[in-house]
Amino acid sequence: MSITAHQVVTLHYVLSDVLNDGSKQVLDDSRARNKPLEYLHGHDNILSGLENALAGQAVGAELSVQLMPADAYGVRNEALVQEVSRSSFGGAELAPGKSFQTEGEAGPQIVTVLDVNGDRITVDTNHPLAGRTLNYQVTILEVREATRAELAKGHPLPLGTEHSKVEDRKVL
Repeated sequence: MSITAHQVVTLHYVLSDVLNDGSKQVLDDSRARNKPLEYLHGHDNILSGLENALAGQAVGAELSVQLMPADAYGVRNEALVQEVSRSSFGGAELAPGKSFQTEGEAGPQIVTVLDVNGDRITVDTNHPLAGRTLNYQVTILEVREATRAELAKGHPLPLGTEHSKVEDRKVL
């Protein structure tokens, strides 16, 4: 059976991008962490470009998916690089490259410190992967119908959770 909306999909992936010199840089590898990704298809749990590529695939499928920046974390927006006061960070230790999670207008966002110049801190509120073309190598391990509780929550629930019992899970 192929992947459609309201199914829980379990997969392994390797996420990489290509550096300016043409070499590949691995950003994440679920096999190396021995932790496959489990998501609820059709509920915006993963990047839409990746979810679209997985639609219609079946257990055992192996595919390569390339996402351009606009289909991944967006094109870099230089207007999102700004100067703020050191006081915005409380007593946190600041150094270029250090990242913080803050509450933005659209919810949580990652802020990366670019420069520390006295009381003025230059930060970048672009997503750390904005502007990058991402490559996924994916192997689909399992596809099953979501439980009622998972559909209500909008994401998979861990096995053993009150409303996610083995008998409620039907592997396809």
